[in-house]
Amino acid sequence: TAPLIEHNRAQQLQRAVLQVLPGAVAFESQPGAAGVYAGLGADGELVGFAIAASGMGYQDTIEILYGYDPRAQAVVGMQVLSSRETPGLGDRIEHDPAFRANFAALDVRLSADGQALLHPVTLVKPGQKTAAWQVDGISGATISSRAIARMLDDSARHWAPRLHPLALQARDEGGEHGD
Repeated sequence: TAPLIEHNRAQQLQRAVLQVLPGAVAFESQPGAAGVYAGLGADGELVGFAIAASGMGYQDTIEILYGYDPRAQAVVGMQVLSSRETPGLGDRIEHDPAFRANFAALDVRLSADGQALLHPVTLVKPGQKTAAWQVDGISGATISSRAIARMLDDSARHWAPRLHPLALQARDEGGEHGD
């Protein structure tokens, strides 16, 4: 069954990458960056990166994949890959439309020196979001929604300063070679 399990995981990853990166039609692994995938548009141009992250939820580890658009410096999608959160409560991180809306344009802009996030990704109580870097939590699923916000903050702190320059380089190289 191992080959079948591996095939199913690969299919799930492919669907997730294309879902969290609007405009991506293909992707490729990033050398030396496990769990990071460059999403490519129909023209072969870089549209962003899909990044895997994980962290402890209420009952067990939650694994997610999120899309990072380096031009917008924003998280542009998020999908839960694996979760054992309480059905009907914690598992709402997967399906709640209001919670998922947090990740259409979550601000992860870099500071002026490009070395850190300008603002931390933070969880706020449901309906209390006032800034683009805040995540509106889910009532009854506070621990699970806090885990997602923490994962995104930790991961974006690590990856955004490293991936943003690669995107700028790809853009500049595309400008030199593309007509």
